[in-house]
Amino acid sequence: MIILIVDDNKFFIERMIGLLEEAEGIGYINVAHDYDEAYNCLNQERPDLVLLDINLPGKNGIDLLREIKQSDIKCSVVMISNHDNEYYRQRCKLLGAEYFLEKSTDFGMVPSIINEVYTA
Repeated sequence: MIILIVDDNKFFIERMIGLLEEAEGIGYINVAHDYDEAYNCLNQERPDLVLLDINLPGKNGIDLLREIKQSDIKCSVVMISNHDNEYYRQRCKLLGAEYFLEKSTDFGMVPSIINEVYTA
């Protein structure tokens, strides 16, 4: 399984990589810090799962989610953000995000989500 983490917070990325390195079935973890870098990674690497923040330099994660779901890239998207309110949850769900997690409280759910995606 190829995973792409899209976030501009280096501390969060380090924590996520540490968590993912303990999960089974992960072949490769790629990181992008902004919309353009993520877009290039999506088209080159074709990840199975994208962990995507809403706040990104340049265009935001919601724009990238829309782009992913309108493209021929077949991957699951987990929105993982500090913007945990109903507006963002509904917006991301309508655009096709499979999951929406709050960064600080739902962080530990990522391995079980990966397991669901990996075994599906």
